[in-house]
Amino acid sequence: MDLAIAAETPLQDDVRDMVSALNAHMIPLTPREFQFQLTVEQMAEPSVTVFVARNGDGNAVGMASLKEHGEGLGEVKRMFTKPEVRGQRVGSALLQQVEQRARDRGLSRLVLETGEAPGFEVAWRIYERSGFTQCGAVLDYPDSGYSRFYEKKFA
Repeated sequence: MDLAIAAETPLQDDVRDMVSALNAHMIPLTPREFQFQLTVEQMAEPSVTVFVARNGDGNAVGMASLKEHGEGLGEVKRMFTKPEVRGQRVGSALLQQVEQRARDRGLSRLVLETGEAPGFEVAWRIYERSGFTQCGAVLDYPDSGYSRFYEKKFA
């Protein structure tokens, strides 16, 4: 697949559509009070970099974000690939872009929160194949049993 990944504004209709699709996918998997979703407007804040994957026709097929928290800490947020490209390593390519931006910005650690329920297995595989390891609760997320936490430290 011909794929281009670049940092883009989330304030575009095709990115908004992906955020809506991601939210729709997540809502039945985890109780709503344990879902920690950034809105498109929050994704447009200066502390967040949004990467968009586009196919050869220029259509958005995936996204991932890096949220910087200061003191060398970054967080992976809003990872999503459209169903028609799943299994083609688009998520891994997006995660590599997030990691490279984190390194370029001098961050020493990336963390993330994802679901702990059936339906999240593909996400776990992507993170684990990319060298993330499970850890305890991060940032201000509750250790509710509905979340799984990962981290990756940079040397």
